[in-house]
Amino acid sequence: MAERWSRFLAPLVLGLLALGLWEGLVRAFDIPPYLLPGPILILKTLVTDWGTLMESWWITMSISLAALAVAVVLGVVLAVLFASSKWIFPILSNTTVGLNSADLNLVDLFKLYRARWWQSLLHLKLPAAMPYFLAGLRISGGLSLIGAVVAEFVAGTGGTQSGLAYRILESGYQLRIPRMFAALLLISLSGILLFLVLSLLSHLCLRRWHESALKRET
Repeated sequence: MAERWSRFLAPLVLGLLALGLWEGLVRAFDIPPYLLPGPILILKTLVTDWGTLMESWWITMSISLAALAVAVVLGVVLAVLFASSKWIFPILSNTTVGLNSADLNLVDLFKLYRARWWQSLLHLKLPAAMPYFLAGLRISGGLSLIGAVVAEFVAGTGGTQSGLAYRILESGYQLRIPRMFAALLLISLSGILLFLVLSLLSHLCLRRWHESALKRET
């Protein structure tokens, strides 16, 4: 328990010290907000512009989650097809690697009992691929957010359909730098939240049976 708390508190304390140093330097050198706002001003802007930023945050997250869902469906379907093929070399994704990493002795056992291909897939190959799939899912979660932000930078529109990336551009044009930093903060927190949620999902799916998630007895 002490080790867990130390791993959590160490980066938190370091982050707070960095923010304190940032705020101190801004105040000491009297840096204007349009050049570099301090953390306190950024948080105040996040509160005052909460309505606008939250609408944009929801649009960005909707795009990210939709892209992630499409990637999951297409990735799994294509991985199953590639892994089931005798002619295509399986290099598609982590899921393809996982589908082909099932224990060969178990594969032979399923063949010995004349299991159908879908029975081997459902009861052997998919469970074997689960850790690889979840690892790829954690990576894809962050990439989907990056892709959504990049897409908004390239082709975003104004008005009510504006995501956080457009708000960043808009704030830069208007020299509303604190709002720009507030939008960047929301994007960063969203990436962290996505990773934590997907990591929790991975832990819940694997904790009772896979070696990578089982707790070692001390």
